[in-house]
Amino acid sequence: MALSARKLTWGLTLLALASTGIAGWQVLQIKQIAAFNQAIQQGKTPSTRQDSYEAKFAVAYWQARNGRYQEATQLFGQLLDKGNHTQQSAAQFNTGNIFFLRGLIINGRDLTVRDETEYLLNQARTAYEQSLRLDNNFWDARHNLDRVLSMLPSNPTPGSGESDSPGLIMGNIPVGLP
Repeated sequence: MALSARKLTWGLTLLALASTGIAGWQVLQIKQIAAFNQAIQQGKTPSTRQDSYEAKFAVAYWQARNGRYQEATQLFGQLLDKGNHTQQSAAQFNTGNIFFLRGLIINGRDLTVRDETEYLLNQARTAYEQSLRLDNNFWDARHNLDRVLSMLPSNPTPGSGESDSPGLIMGNIPVGLP
């Protein structure tokens, strides 16, 4: 069964039109990605894909890189129940990095500062452990967890760690009492 020249011409014309449409759509996608990346680099919320996990993660990451730790921690916290385990692990890892960095920044000799540093390092430790629970092969989280553990004192300050540690947490509320 031979194809006539007319049918072959129509088929190739339709194929060319479909290819042109697909190429145009891909060019539009590339422009949107470029605009997305530019907005992220400037620390702005992108105009496209605003509700995507990637957009929120990028904004949180930018805020953390620019010292806006409170906002970054909140945004990473919002991402913890979205995305897959690898993405959630990355959000936990970055939260741990924020606490770790803040602990390193305020580290000093004053007892009040020491207690706050220990608290922040414990928060970092918890975030890294949760990151590893979600993705046990996350080597950067393992490395940072090892660093935090090496910096924490062997005898923790009461009230600076987890809720099952002895001492006071949140002012005068004793731990372990009914």
